[in-house]
Amino acid sequence: MSEPLVFAYPGRLETSTGGYAYDRRLIECLTALGRPVVPLGLGDGFPSPSAAQMEAAEAKLDALADNSLVMIDGLAFGVMDRWAARSADRLRLVALVHHPLALETGLSETEQVRFRQVERKALSHVRHIVVTSPATARGLVAHYGVDEEKITVALPGTERATVAKGNNTPPHILCVGTLTRRKGHDVLLRALERIRDLPWRATIIGSRDLDPVTTSELEMLRHQLKLTDRVTLTGERADVRQAMAGADIFALASRYEGYGMVFAEALSQGLPIVACHAGAIPDVVPQSAGLLVAVDDVEAFAAALRRLLAFPLERRKFADAAFVAGLNLPGWPDTAAIVSSALNRVS
Repeated sequence: MSEPLVFAYPGRLETSTGGYAYDRRLIECLTALGRPVVPLGLGDGFPSPSAAQMEAAEAKLDALADNSLVMIDGLAFGVMDRWAARSADRLRLVALVHHPLALETGLSETEQVRFRQVERKALSHVRHIVVTSPATARGLVAHYGVDEEKITVALPGTERATVAKGNNTPPHILCVGTLTRRKGHDVLLRALERIRDLPWRATIIGSRDLDPVTTSELEMLRHQLKLTDRVTLTGERADVRQAMAGADIFALASRYEGYGMVFAEALSQGLPIVACHAGAIPDVVPQSAGLLVAVDDVEAFAAALRRLLAFPLERRKFADAAFVAGLNLPGWPDTAAIVSSALNRVS
């Protein structure tokens, strides 16, 4: 049996985001590989905790035995620079970086600079870093001064699910992503308004609770654009993969993704994709499987949707290529094996 791992995470592990899904499946599959995992919740407030919340999180980590192997989710670790500086010799620290905190959409320039500075300091004290995409690895080397040899890329696993038939009348456009600014739902809604002359219906699945302000803005925009009869905002749903199986096109206008697990899931179910050149998305979505446009370019996003809607045979070609690309995606046991191997090298 492998050495035990303490896996520390902020907030609630059951939160419905790609990052938390990665954490849950990694814990599950590491355990299945024979590595005992001890989950350790660090509490709420991250990545902007109050002084009391930070103190409580640090106290939990300070209570760990000397020389413990500890992996900490970057949503919390990225702002724990002072704790990391005083704990790096006592604990064997490994950071799990889904994407750098400074790249979250909606931050002021001052906030971006602060997050970049503290995360750079925090990462300088770890013995190893696990990232979820080559794009994130490249960013840490180029902008955070991280030695490439300290990084392991462990792509998220993708589970197989029913392949979409892509024969709805009218075509069904599906979007899956938490209602936050980074996901670019405002761009999607404005793009859909520009193609209202074509037959289609659209569904946006994603939590309405993590960013209530953005949720309200999107509801208002949907009404202003007179799309209430064609676009449905469902909130969270447990049957996302079933929804993908019943769709014709997957569209998500994210302004940044550290990986983009929903894109991989869409590929695996043979859905043609419309998305943006942002973060790791071009690494996940091959040109044969989707149309990628510039971030925040509403006209280009609308044109890409129009192309797939107006030419069914071309849409089918992209769908077939998406399914082929999906066959080459790793499973969660593959992800866990890569991470476990990296952990074995942490001394």
